[in-house]
Amino acid sequence: MDSPLDEYTKEGKLYKLDEGTGKIQCYACGHRCKISEGRRGICRVRYRKEHKLYVPSGYFGAVQCDPIEKKPFFHAYPGSLAMSFGMLGCDLHCDYCQNWDISQVLRDNRAWRNPQLLSAEDFVEHAIRLGARSVVSTYNEPLITAEWAVEVFEVARAKGLATGFVSNGHGTPEVIDFLKPNIDMYKVDLKSFQEKNYRKLGGHLDPVLETIKEIYKRGIWLEIVTLVVPQFNDNEEELLQMAEFIKSVSPEIPWHVTGFHPDYKMTDRGATDGETLVDAAQIGLDAGLKYVYAGNRPRDVGDYESTFCPKCERLLVKRVSFQVLEYNLKGNKCPKCNSVIPGLWEEPPERRFMIF
Repeated sequence: MDSPLDEYTKEGKLYKLDEGTGKIQCYACGHRCKISEGRRGICRVRYRKEHKLYVPSGYFGAVQCDPIEKKPFFHAYPGSLAMSFGMLGCDLHCDYCQNWDISQVLRDNRAWRNPQLLSAEDFVEHAIRLGARSVVSTYNEPLITAEWAVEVFEVARAKGLATGFVSNGHGTPEVIDFLKPNIDMYKVDLKSFQEKNYRKLGGHLDPVLETIKEIYKRGIWLEIVTLVVPQFNDNEEELLQMAEFIKSVSPEIPWHVTGFHPDYKMTDRGATDGETLVDAAQIGLDAGLKYVYAGNRPRDVGDYESTFCPKCERLLVKRVSFQVLEYNLKGNKCPKCNSVIPGLWEEPPERRFMIF
């Protein structure tokens, strides 16, 4: 069945012909859909026509210039602005999605955003005019629109901007290899540590865990976020399992535990309170992670928004919400004990030390 978005597509790169079945196999995300002629992948926006796979291209579903801390990236260009963009569609269908009007297009009749037709060059020039340090693909699931993201990233990097993904991480080694030459930072949503929970969301746990390992192995800056959802993934055992997994990849990967609020189809429970987030963050620290942050509840989580040296406990970056109030790193090192602090560090622009 045709879609109004089919007008904004071109032949993709992340697919191959399965000689055994005659189907096209897409490997942009962990579903690895095998697609017959005239059919679509699970994401609904990648489709087969005349023996080729067509993918989203040449438009933006949402554009916004935000503090990079909102993504959240805490160890990448603190205090800077990130020009965020998304397209439409997703390979999952989370009941609590906060961007469901963007992500659930072609799956939910209530969801729609008019595509904004803009070239990659014009978008990047707009980002530069607004003072952005980076461009970040987010809002929908960027893996399923990876070809367009790379087009944007190639232009952005040529202009000196950093690039990043905010993603569910339901990927493949092939798509990470495709992104690697043009991406600096990657944030993965680790939504649960139970396969049954991922099935409820429309995906699987293993591709996410493998993608986290692949991103780290390839040297792309990685931060991980877990939205702590009451009665879904907020029990101590599961939070500990997530923390231990992250530590097994590297104890230096930052882990953000952030607060849920009722949205979309999940309005049957209250928002996550600050105390729960602090407890979750402490589980991560007790498990041996060096950088754990509690977010979405400013002033309710104390110093868990700030970065401290794990060796000498020196305050390195003081944050409240999306504001950087104090910055004390010397290059990439603690000024007190000289420990190297992993990340993509730059002195914040002076104008960003202010209330937003």
